Amino acid sequence: MSQYDVAIIGSGPGGYVAAIRCAQLGMKTAIIEKYSTLGGTCLNVGCIPSKALLSSSHHYEEATKHFEDHGIEIPGEVKVNLEKMIARKQSVVDQTTGGIDFLMKKNKIDVYQGVGSFKDATHITIKGEKEEEIEAKNTIIATGSKPSSLPFINIDKERIITSTEALKLKEVPKHLIIIGGGVIGLELGQVYKRLGAEVTVVEYMDRILPTMDAGLSKELNKVFKKAKCNMMVSHKVQSVERNGDEVVVKAENKKGEVVEFKGDYCLVSVGRRPYTDGLNAEAAGVKLNDRGQVEVNEHLQTSASNIYAIGDVIKGAMLAHKAEEEGVFVAETLAGQKPHIDYNLIPGVVYTWPEVAAVGKTEEELKEAGTKYKVGQFPFRALGRARASGDIDGFVKILADETTDEVLGVHMIGARCADLIAEAVTAMEFRASAEDISRMSHAHPTFAEAVKEAALAATEDRALHV
Repeated sequence: MSQYDVAIIGSGPGGYVAAIRCAQLGMKTAIIEKYSTLGGTCLNVGCIPSKALLSSSHHYEEATKHFEDHGIEIPGEVKVNLEKMIARKQSVVDQTTGGIDFLMKKNKIDVYQGVGSFKDATHITIKGEKEEEIEAKNTIIATGSKPSSLPFINIDKERIITSTEALKLKEVPKHLIIIGGGVIGLELGQVYKRLGAEVTVVEYMDRILPTMDAGLSKELNKVFKKAKCNMMVSHKVQSVERNGDEVVVKAENKKGEVVEFKGDYCLVSVGRRPYTDGLNAEAAGVKLNDRGQVEVNEHLQTSASNIYAIGDVIKGAMLAHKAEEEGVFVAETLAGQKPHIDYNLIPGVVYTWPEVAAVGKTEEELKEAGTKYKVGQFPFRALGRARASGDIDGFVKILADETTDEVLGVHMIGARCADLIAEAVTAMEFRASAEDISRMSHAHPTFAEAVKEAALAATEDRALHV
């Protein structure tokens, strides 16, 4: 029986990063993955493939709607080859997962394919093509999450689908109905809207992106409506039925009226649930809470002292970069170091166009806490760089403490915000004030100038270009 200092169950961003860091710190490390490729949901059927399709569909939209504005004329009709687009997406996935294979070999990490199941707190049974058992002094649970559904919905994976199936459709839907106005639904909705589908988003809450700052929700809703998407907020889905190639969704609006939507595909995008199937956690003394999450303490340690858990399978935002930070945290904890994670500074990003990104507190949270704050906001349309590229939708908003001027939250929607948010995270990690950011030189012309201008606006309303 092979023995290890640490075994990681699950090879998503949290798991494989934890394995690499453990190996770097001198631990004999094994990683266990049930699927034939490493990388988990993110690399195989999540972050990476969805961004590939977002990029491809964005190019198509630019070619059909905006190239002419730039003096670029394309003879003939620009057409979508969905099969080739999906194939390109898969090649990106294959390259990325292949890169993880390389990293495992480089760091001398043993990879086991199969379902990892606890026999007890130090022994793991792996059921794959063959059954084998390993012994691990410490174990990290990194089994991730799966798409959630509603109890009355029968997901057939053909017409009533999850994000997994939406990434490999063989045709562009005529009318795609999306249940859920969160990140995944909006990103995939924008992909297929660009490619020619009619898109209807049905959201239970009174706005899309309900966990983000309300200003961002309002601005992105405006963008989607401008693209002629049907945005049906405050609608409670009651039933989803398939009749041949037609899907009928019935929902109750805030007036109590039942409305009906008919399409050829329905994407169920109501969040994700922790995945612990087959783990046999109880055999190792690992407790789960009533939401199916693995319970952990502030050290990410479970009720079994030698077993830790990270990522989507524990509480907190289900984000790949959160899982990565937690993987490094546990590895360094096992090595006797004193790492830290500030969960308030884990950014959230929506990869629509314009992109949406945020870090820290929202206005709603500050009001609820009774914190006195000031707001600085700057529109992208006032930026020379935005006008030059034609990306004028959106704004940057900075929330700062009214007394100390410390930045408490940064919320942005616009071109390249997925990258711009890192500046805000860096500033907040060092407890910068709005004044600090406003005094930093930002290259001109850039989208990043919007951050400086928003900081100026929060500092005695000193924005220069509005």
